[in-house]
Amino acid sequence: MKRVLLIVVSCSLLAANDLEQGLASWYGESFHGQRAASGEIYDMQQMTAAHRTLPFGTSVRVRRLDSGASVVVRINDRGPEPESRIIDLSRAAAQELGIVTPGVVPVALEVVKAPSANSKALYAVQVGTFRNFDNARRTRVLISQNYSARIVTHHGETDLWSVLAGECPTRLEAESLAGEIRAHVAGMRDAYVVRIETGASIDAD
Repeated sequence: MKRVLLIVVSCSLLAANDLEQGLASWYGESFHGQRAASGEIYDMQQMTAAHRTLPFGTSVRVRRLDSGASVVVRINDRGPEPESRIIDLSRAAAQELGIVTPGVVPVALEVVKAPSANSKALYAVQVGTFRNFDNARRTRVLISQNYSARIVTHHGETDLWSVLAGECPTRLEAESLAGEIRAHVAGMRDAYVVRIETGASIDAD
């Protein structure tokens, strides 16, 4: 008698309209009133979110994979910092989605409405964000040994300084650069790709 071994593999597939799947988190009071990467003042009571590469003004449906609950948010900031997460929600969006208490949940993202294409986008690799300018400057010096690098200032009640490496015309090229930096520059394992758009109210150094 032949024995048949049946192996069942469980996997999560993207639905037809899903852009990506991953973990969502939220950010609130410590950033409330500060200037977001788009130049807007972050208001944690508005339905907004931070994403690394979607154009500012994009409307995105965020759907929980465990419950099916969903909210629509507008992208007006860059992040989240942890590479394992794909979107950072405002407190209002997190509350409506029911993730304030758990903090991090698996979600799927779907673009509901794209902004008008009136700005040229470039991509860079964000290697760190700092509350101390001297730390940002030291990181820029380190990165500048092998790559072009600059400091971007985010103005708010507390200024933040991000160090960006490179300036690539496509996301694919930027992802390649990010992989190279993570592999060859000590302490840069969390480097990730961000989208740069003309018209954002930030100062570059």
